[in-house]
Amino acid sequence: MSKGLSLWFAASSIIILAVAAIAISHSGWIALILSVLGVFNIGYGFVIKSKRRKSSIEQPN
Repeated sequence: MSKGLSLWFAASSIIILAVAAIAISHSGWIALILSVLGVFNIGYGFVIKSKRRKSSIEQPN
């Protein structure tokens, strides 16, 4: 995975989870939804990373 894409997933996950932490004081449901969204964002980053690694291994040099 490129450094830019890694930075995007890391930064977006931090922002989503930070907003979820702030949302705890306003609404528990919004905080829960944002937390789940943040975890899915992190997981999706790992999925992209493994797909790119797998495709680079399968391609002959």
